Amino acid sequence: LGLLWALQPQKPFWRLVERDVQSPFLLQLEVFDGHGDPPGQLLAQAQHELGFMSDGVQRVPVREGRVRATLFLPPGDGPFPGIIDLYGTGGGLPEYRACLLARYGFALMALAFYGYEDLPKEMKEVHLEYFEEAINYMLQHRQVKGPGIGFLGHSKGGDLCISMASFLKGITATALINGSVANVGTVVRCKDITIPPLGANLKRVKKDEFGIADISDALNNPLEGPDQQSFIPLEKAECRFLFIVGKDDRNWKSEFFAVEGSKRLQAHGKEKPEIACYPGAGQYIEPPFFPMCAASMHLLVGYPVVCGGEPKAHCEAQVDAWQRIQAFFHKHLSGTANRL
Repeated sequence: LGLLWALQPQKPFWRLVERDVQSPFLLQLEVFDGHGDPPGQLLAQAQHELGFMSDGVQRVPVREGRVRATLFLPPGDGPFPGIIDLYGTGGGLPEYRACLLARYGFALMALAFYGYEDLPKEMKEVHLEYFEEAINYMLQHRQVKGPGIGFLGHSKGGDLCISMASFLKGITATALINGSVANVGTVVRCKDITIPPLGANLKRVKKDEFGIADISDALNNPLEGPDQQSFIPLEKAECRFLFIVGKDDRNWKSEFFAVEGSKRLQAHGKEKPEIACYPGAGQYIEPPFFPMCAASMHLLVGYPVVCGGEPKAHCEAQVDAWQRIQAFFHKHLSGTANRL
């Protein structure tokens, strides 16, 4: 699949996603004589289909109360370990990661939380009661195995997962992909509790000659001053944690967040989390063989930002991280023996 993971976008700041998992991803391959632009004579061509929906996986739209989601159920009678999957500031309802993970024996809910149907159009503030509804839906589903479920979150979705694990019940395992242990970008509320967003200083943003920004130093330190209020009290969580870290993540300091989260947990007598660090991996650690996204538009800052990563190392990180995520959830969602 080197032809796939090495792809680069023709349009600046685009990244490859699959919007319709029910249709295969089509890759048109063409071989030309020689190199350069324009290419030489076309020598051969073929079309490769990459399927997302495995045989027997069911796709079930969920419109229950306020919850807007898609549930993917693996083949078989079940019940299956349940996981809720969250992406970050892009909004909408990405389904491809949940769809692919369901083939390994998990019941996956791809969950939207803004920018989709009748949900809020913007991420101005987040209420954890919405996610509590999604957790209860999963735990009451006859195909989902209890006593708890897992959460998988990327970027902003990662710190939301930590907030949920800290304040909500029914969560046994939480995996973060380049997530933060501080609340970033929006106010988070849970009943009478409010977590303010971590402060930032845009003067620390560095832009190159093409106007692409490196925002990795923009956020304040959540260990200092008033910004300590944004540090999510993950020591309250009754679940296991896995931190997936791209060491070249240029959106924020993912490794710093993982290390500080580990220190906080252990200082409160909690289990040391698993941390998997990948040199040469950037912000978007996707399922295996997705092309690396070198730069993209960032909705919170309003301009293109560098995401980091070196293509081959990033690809290798995606393959290994995918295996670690599966092993982590299989280990901790298998039944009462793994409850804390």
